Amino acid sequence: MSWLSILVPVYNVEPYLEECLGSVIAQLPAEGGVQLLVLDDRSTDGSWALMQRLAGRWAGRLELLRHEHNGGLSAARNTMIDAATGDYLWFLDSDDRLLPGAIAGLRAIVQAHAPDVVLCDFQVWRERVRLQHRLRGEGHRHSFEGPARRLLHDRGQLLAGMLMTGELHAWSKVSRRALWGGAGADGLRFPVGRYFEDMATMPLMALRARSFFYEPSPWVAYRQRGSSILATMSTPKALDQSAALLPLARALQGRPELRQPALRLALAHQAARALTGAMRHVCQCPPGDAQPRPSALAERLRQDFRAASPLSPEELARAYLRRGWWLRRRKFLRWFHAMPAA
Repeated sequence: MSWLSILVPVYNVEPYLEECLGSVIAQLPAEGGVQLLVLDDRSTDGSWALMQRLAGRWAGRLELLRHEHNGGLSAARNTMIDAATGDYLWFLDSDDRLLPGAIAGLRAIVQAHAPDVVLCDFQVWRERVRLQHRLRGEGHRHSFEGPARRLLHDRGQLLAGMLMTGELHAWSKVSRRALWGGAGADGLRFPVGRYFEDMATMPLMALRARSFFYEPSPWVAYRQRGSSILATMSTPKALDQSAALLPLARALQGRPELRQPALRLALAHQAARALTGAMRHVCQCPPGDAQPRPSALAERLRQDFRAASPLSPEELARAYLRRGWWLRRRKFLRWFHAMPAA
């Protein structure tokens, strides 16, 4: 029996994979109890061959899976959820790495508190670290806004703390496997074929949690690559970003958590950030690149905001003003009312 399953999806990451898996192998406890599951999503480089060599070197430490056809990140994670045996699941991207002490730190929290969700901080990992990166605090980025190192039981507080930072990635949240359910209708899985899958899925996972624990220590080094989703934006990605919070908004309807002012503001704020990112692409893409017309796309983004946000644009602007968030207010209003070229 495993208390933890670390799930690593692999697709064309041969230059980074050994460092990623090695960062986990170096921390595996001698007594076992941690399942390291690695799935190749039909890579076209040498990732699969490397996985096999590493499995031979680290005999008994890696469990290898391989898709018959490429299905994308969500499909890979979903397959591993079904194959996992640990009480807790930790998603780790195959170009990132675990920082020293991460597994031991998680184990101590699980033994002492047994929370449904454990949140950790992270550091941005760049090949060349410049002064501007240090000034932005990339050596320690926070994934949660709220009390730390305490066992808490308020779902609204968990969601608000996640949404306010906007750090909704799967790899900074360790969750009980039971929260994901089975493969049936009650199960929670990542949306196959969609971008911004973490934004669409991790808040829904948090909504199922009864307890959580925030550890404000960087446990993951997130590699900043030029091929990231935000660095290679497109119209399909913009639309998925704009709509990513709609499942959460629907799930919250009629629930008491949505009456909490902190959650209402946090959800509205994150919906505004999603609109801003998507609208920036729609307004800047060259004529003829967007289908349908940019003006129609912009209106769709505004509709997505209204559907996802519990606050109207005017209410959110006033909330920003009350908190002295002048720049946030100005940025939101600018992009909400933006009119792209025909």
